Amino acid sequence: MSVPSQIQLAFYGDDFTGSTDALEFTCRAGAKAVLFIDTPDASVLTRFPGINVIGIAGKTRSLGPDEMEQVLTQAFNQLKQFSPKHIHYKVCSTFDSSPSTGSIGRVLDIGTAVFKGKVIPILGGTPSLGRYCVFGNLFARMGIGSNGAIYRLDRHPSMTQHPVTPAYESDLRLHIQKQTCKRLALIDMVQMQQPIGAWSKAIGDEEAVLLDAAEETQLNKIGEWLDTLADDQRPLFSIGSSAVEVALGTVWNKTEKRQAAVNWPDPGKAEPLLVVSGSCSPVTAGQIQWAKENGFKEIVLDAATICDQGLPDLVKQDVNNLLNNQKNVLVHTGTKDGGHLSAQKLGTALGEIAKQAVENCGIKRVVIAGGDTSSYAARAMQIEAVEMIAPLVTGAPLCKAYSANNAIDGLEVNFKGGQVGAPDYFGVLLEGRMMNNK
Repeated sequence: MSVPSQIQLAFYGDDFTGSTDALEFTCRAGAKAVLFIDTPDASVLTRFPGINVIGIAGKTRSLGPDEMEQVLTQAFNQLKQFSPKHIHYKVCSTFDSSPSTGSIGRVLDIGTAVFKGKVIPILGGTPSLGRYCVFGNLFARMGIGSNGAIYRLDRHPSMTQHPVTPAYESDLRLHIQKQTCKRLALIDMVQMQQPIGAWSKAIGDEEAVLLDAAEETQLNKIGEWLDTLADDQRPLFSIGSSAVEVALGTVWNKTEKRQAAVNWPDPGKAEPLLVVSGSCSPVTAGQIQWAKENGFKEIVLDAATICDQGLPDLVKQDVNNLLNNQKNVLVHTGTKDGGHLSAQKLGTALGEIAKQAVENCGIKRVVIAGGDTSSYAARAMQIEAVEMIAPLVTGAPLCKAYSANNAIDGLEVNFKGGQVGAPDYFGVLLEGRMMNNK
């Protein structure tokens, strides 16, 4: 069976929450996009006529570099079969990584080996998410889609306290170069003002280049540059947040006369709502507090015990009883005082809770919070793919799930990274209110 010829972009996300972020911005640009758990073959794509963008929701953010190399080498070569102009490795907008976990430097090494001969662009800032890269240094707002303060990354109250990959360096070149032997060039704010034809002088002989971005207009220019580097023979490989999708979307809207999507269906209220959270971000902690104060029933899991002994059946029974009594339920892993606990075990436990709740309680919508655990939760729920329904909060769209499990198929799901949302985030998802829809 032939591969569809209209695939323009294939992206591989390092976790599920970040992958839905990239999905959102391709859909906002008017593309037909589907996010898969595993790389699909051509026969699977026939279920989605007119598809332009393929996304893969990976779990490499929680893997070591050697396992990442094995997974990504296979995935990148599989994505090449679709002959897209662009292949993007989507990272968290705060570049969560270290030499030992989720190494972006190792991704750069793998990309250089698989996609030979072209410079690898690394997009540093995503202004729409409150991420600003200035002279190579990343600044981040406290709470995507909120009015929180903006901090340099190495002074960010949340990112400096990340349990796995705390942010000690705001200069993204230095941060990534701790994970690879390759050096990065920089297109900074001053060079950004020059014509894109002059950027090659700043790149020189380096194999990768970091690009500043502090304003949406700069992403328009970056999109034009990315398009000049791509061709129909070999895809252009890039690394970065969903700024890549934003930049390419501006090109699609100009050169292909594809209309940006501005009207979305109103998803409406979904009660009772189930929220499962493996996030220990202060942003999510504030949202949990808001939920408790506004009628959500809280169940706190003993994260260390789950990692050692598994998930007690009583927890699932308690969740189901509350949902069957029409109570909104919030299940979370607490502060994880036990230290660095297994994202796989915690995410799988959260997914098992959600799966059984959907099967037994007939709920319409589930929220999954936490980047490191989300990929495992989605797999435990037997989700095979998702499509975007509506952008309730920037960076975390409401989606429709596809699954061989009839109870899960058609479920409304929302994947929220730890840094996403204002304090009333779970209330927004309960009500289905359209916010930041621009």
